[in-house]
Amino acid sequence: MAIPSSLHGRFRVPAIAAPMFLVSGPELVIAACQAGVAGTFPALNARPAVQLDTWLGGIDAALERRRREHPEAPCAPHGVNLILHASNERLQEDLATVVRHRVPIVITSLGHPGEVVKAVHAYGGLVFSDVIHAYHARKAIGAGVDGIIAVAGGAGGHAGGQGVVSLIREIREFWDGVLVAAGSISDGAAIRAVEVLGADFAYMGTRFIATRESMAPAAYKQMIVDCGAADVVYTDAISGTNANFLWPSLEKAGYDRAALAAGAGKGRLHDMSDEARAWRDVWSAGHGVATIHDVPAVEALVDRLADEYRAACALPPSAAVAR
Repeated sequence: MAIPSSLHGRFRVPAIAAPMFLVSGPELVIAACQAGVAGTFPALNARPAVQLDTWLGGIDAALERRRREHPEAPCAPHGVNLILHASNERLQEDLATVVRHRVPIVITSLGHPGEVVKAVHAYGGLVFSDVIHAYHARKAIGAGVDGIIAVAGGAGGHAGGQGVVSLIREIREFWDGVLVAAGSISDGAAIRAVEVLGADFAYMGTRFIATRESMAPAAYKQMIVDCGAADVVYTDAISGTNANFLWPSLEKAGYDRAALAAGAGKGRLHDMSDEARAWRDVWSAGHGVATIHDVPAVEALVDRLADEYRAACALPPSAAVAR
């Protein structure tokens, strides 16, 4: 599959630290990019909107300094996630800020990406669109995106129900551009596995929640470590759209598991009408928690991912894996 030239030689491991609401911030993004995986964050994490300009200015400066001081080391590109739904009143302001900073990768969610594609392509940036169905992938491709992020079953946050093997193989039948796989990817072996399926990059969210640089509270990080796949609940009770959450946080917020299993938003015992508050108090994670057992610094985590990836590729320990 063709990888855009702007991404060549920029990665130690073919992975992207996914943008996570209330979790991904400048410290995590900078650490990920400097370690050799793309770091991203939702524009809505920067509050108020003017803070987005400050965050991007800091990221630009830190990564430029890194490239200048260590020209031999891969320094991955950064990205911003834009929510395109009509409820996002900040979209136009955030898009203008993204364009002004010439953000290398823009990730779109929940809407038609056509306007964003035009604006980002005008300065040479890339647009990746996240989808949960092949139907949505075709729509995004028709809008001119550069990459498709296939958010499969088991991913943290708003995830689909289709398995990663099925979804990646289905999309690869009609798409030869950049394809990113999301769903239960927490180590280097899983990165290699989705690469074999036809993905160019792995999209890793849950694994990066449990890092020192993430904005998640310490108790959230510990819950990631303590929980297994059986503790992940797929429900529409928080935002009206199905997403994966950790049961201990749902229980603490007053939800009933049996009622949640019945679906249709059932199970809420307390008023959680403010969605931002809901996501703050109810913590999301994917099935990748099954193999997460610590809270390392991002640099140490990426070193480990690179070692695991080399082993999965049957490469010698000294072999470079930069993309």
